[in-house]
Amino acid sequence: MVQFGYTMMTEQAGPRALVDHVVGAERAGFDFSVTSDHYFPWLDSQGHSPYAWSVLGAAAQATYRIPLMTYVTCPTKRYHPAVIAQKAATMQLLSEGRFRLGLGSGEQLNEHVVGGGWPSARTRVEMLEEAVGIIRALLAGDVVNHRGAHFEVDNAKLWDLPDTPPPLGIAVSGERSCSLAGRLADLVIATEPKSELLDAFDAHGGTGKPRVGQLPVCYDPDTDTAVARAHEQFRWSVGPWPVNAELPNPAAFAGANEHVRPEDIAEAIPCGSDPDVFAEAVASYIDAGFTEIALIQIGGDHQEPFLDWSQKTLLPALRAL
Repeated sequence: MVQFGYTMMTEQAGPRALVDHVVGAERAGFDFSVTSDHYFPWLDSQGHSPYAWSVLGAAAQATYRIPLMTYVTCPTKRYHPAVIAQKAATMQLLSEGRFRLGLGSGEQLNEHVVGGGWPSARTRVEMLEEAVGIIRALLAGDVVNHRGAHFEVDNAKLWDLPDTPPPLGIAVSGERSCSLAGRLADLVIATEPKSELLDAFDAHGGTGKPRVGQLPVCYDPDTDTAVARAHEQFRWSVGPWPVNAELPNPAAFAGANEHVRPEDIAEAIPCGSDPDVFAEAVASYIDAGFTEIALIQIGGDHQEPFLDWSQKTLLPALRAL
């Protein structure tokens, strides 16, 4: 049975509001939740970017049922993989087994802040593979000494380990990342309803594993208002991912999508209050083979109406699919 999730979008709300939102998502009946992990918002108009791991810790204490997940954390530049392993183990303990660690190769937008340059896409995938090995070993309770092509770990050991390590997901966008995910991940993560990504994941060992997608939506009783808000805050999302991964700051994203029109956004993102429109977009992920779909409600100040509508209208419509 397909599950439907809620996104704590750190780029559009402060830390206390994000925790309130996921509490509301749990109350509304969402099956799981995911959390972005950024240093910058995509656009200035979004206006936020708190530290995701503090938000997750607070969310683990404020909720009791809903699973939590990073969507996604980059374990190669801003965070060292040994530190990611410690954070993931702690989150699994705090949440009493409700945490999943989603990993990806990152975007320059968030990783450039620590300096050292931005590696090529091929190098980023190599770094991610090496990082996954370090994280897996530490979560297994090993003492890790590692001298690799990209990372060093000196006599590391985690002292607070959960009985069951958090499942590890890897975000994919092409053949190399699908190969890595199929071989090393417990689940796959994608932001586009492309069945070819899941086919490549399966071809490398992913058959039978969960596959998690994500879809931006913009609920509002007035469709024009929803389209305007989605255009203001989410027009960056229609850009090609290889380009988005290379842009360094919100100003660059604003320049890259300055010619995106509201009508372009209306075609790409479900807007308004017709549940059939939202369900049609979700169905594209189901048809592609996704087993879980996390929704992003665009607009940090517009979560409560969306959650109320979701409980009464949207989630019943989606589950009818």
